[in-house]
Amino acid sequence: MRTLYFDCYAGASGNMILGALIAAGVEVDALKVELEKLDIPSFELEVEKVDRSGISATHVKVLIPDEAKHRHLDQIESIISGSAVSDDVKRRSIAIFRRLAEAEAKVHGIDVGKVHFHEVGGLDAIIDIVGSCIGFELLGIERSICSKIHVGSGFVQIAHGKFPVPPPAVAELLAGIPIYSTEIEGELVTPTGAAIISTVCDGYGTIPDMVVEASSYGAGTRKYEKFPNALRILIGQTTVDDEPRVEGLILLETNIDDSTPQALGFVMERAFELGANDCWFTPIQMKKNRPAVMLSILCEKEMKDQIVELIYRETTTLGIRVRSVEREILERETVSVKTIFGNIDIKIGRRGKQILNAMPEYEHVRAAAIENGVAFKEVRDAAIQALNSSAFAATN
Repeated sequence: MRTLYFDCYAGASGNMILGALIAAGVEVDALKVELEKLDIPSFELEVEKVDRSGISATHVKVLIPDEAKHRHLDQIESIISGSAVSDDVKRRSIAIFRRLAEAEAKVHGIDVGKVHFHEVGGLDAIIDIVGSCIGFELLGIERSICSKIHVGSGFVQIAHGKFPVPPPAVAELLAGIPIYSTEIEGELVTPTGAAIISTVCDGYGTIPDMVVEASSYGAGTRKYEKFPNALRILIGQTTVDDEPRVEGLILLETNIDDSTPQALGFVMERAFELGANDCWFTPIQMKKNRPAVMLSILCEKEMKDQIVELIYRETTTLGIRVRSVEREILERETVSVKTIFGNIDIKIGRRGKQILNAMPEYEHVRAAAIENGVAFKEVRDAAIQALNSSAFAATN
């Protein structure tokens, strides 16, 4: 399977991803031909080779006419869905912008439809995102994986004021994804970069077993002394076929018979905020016939210390059982389908090219059911039917 690995030691942005794809073999003229299908005002791609602390990298700058950079999700979806780019590029681009909108909506406590994009609403961001999706298609990428992501440190000025790095929307986009910070100051991960990676990647961690065919660098705009501000991507063949994916995780468990439901609920909330894969409670019976709860948290190995500290700090336990476990998972992907009730995202589970599971996203189905005044199951069934009759299902 042709796999792309994002090595985010210097974070990621939309133009860094686009630059790395061009350096990996995407022809600029072919990219422009596809982007012109968006039917947007004239633009230019300024592509140049630059030096980033001794590394040759490709920098991309989108030159556009002066315009208002504020757009709503439906305006952006209209631009993309009404264009002549391929269905796969449309689907993936819209999924990225929808993920951006959902993150902004959660941060500001508003409905997705009311999200007013600022920095990512301009034509340059649209070109970065759609251009990256075109690049994935031109390079024949079938699967994407990402390293732990370096987010930077310090503070950044955004439309809503001065915020710590990573700013709110980026932090939300990277929920559940391994990140880290160092002394390098600045916002290394932009909302556009975080949205692209968190949407297209189905795994995070070290470089997978692969035969590397190409490696390239997309340059960031800022320059640092002795720190190469560039995104590296590796492209090559990995063996997936019908073999299940297995990942190593840590299972932390403890029995608690003297805590309140509120305290345990808080532990679950914090565990997910920290990036735990799963958290659950099991009713048990302890000594002296006391009803109790077994707290179980599943997490990445790198997160063990954080989760252990959380459990000790927020519960009354005096000990935690720690086990290394293996989890077998299907390849996962999110697709967007058009129904009479609106666009609905569906999470796909595959083994090789065979779709084994398909489940519409609950929040999308719920919102569409309420907006259209119909039953939840009616929207859910319409989404599944749209998936089954789509070109995506026919080719998988």
